[in-house]
Amino acid sequence: MRRTTTDVNGPDPSPEPSPPRSGGRRDRWAEHREQRRQELIAAAVQALLRHGPNVDMDQVAATAGVSKPVLYRYFADKAQLWLAVSEVVAARVVAAVAPAVEQVREERALVEATIDAYLSVVEFEPSLYRFLVHESGHPGIQQVVAGTSRQVATGLARVIGDRLRALGLDAGPAEPWAYGLVGFVQAVGDWWTTHGQPIHRSALTEYLTTLLWSGIEGVRRGADLPPELTRAHERIDR
Repeated sequence: MRRTTTDVNGPDPSPEPSPPRSGGRRDRWAEHREQRRQELIAAAVQALLRHGPNVDMDQVAATAGVSKPVLYRYFADKAQLWLAVSEVVAARVVAAVAPAVEQVREERALVEATIDAYLSVVEFEPSLYRFLVHESGHPGIQQVVAGTSRQVATGLARVIGDRLRALGLDAGPAEPWAYGLVGFVQAVGDWWTTHGQPIHRSALTEYLTTLLWSGIEGVRRGADLPPELTRAHERIDR
């Protein structure tokens, strides 16, 4: 038996089947429902790209080709849909930054790769980034943003710690440096997209890398390194 929902726009064009009672059919129905949910989230992302961070549920429904009651079958309210969208956007940030961090083994290049990967997400998907910042006051989305920052910073701290230990240095600064770098780049990314990206990404990456690396390099050069390690590292720098 199929249910139809009527709203001011007339009958729902996408009636949802009732949940089946048997186990196998129940599993297939659950899979179908999750697939449908992911399709609606993807439509919400497209609506964001098309209409900007102030997109509303009517625009999301139109992009998905459904009526609003269909959206509310899968998401209790707008906040729940936006939370699902924020998880997709956050995953894109991690997918861009994590591989860049893992592939680099030199300190300055590590800082540069992290900054450039993060700014690349901002550059190519500014509407999604602005949405994430704009909605970050929502408790659920705030947790998603914080979780993403932790995930990126944890991976970055691990790589920085490995590099410090390879130089015979204390790895203690790795975690605060990593969190500081992530927070710093997030703040600059917010400024950059809010002002319409007034500086080319490559130039901004170089500016920020120079600023951050000067501090890290100063710590390294001021450390009490064994002479043979110092000489070896100076040869690498050249």
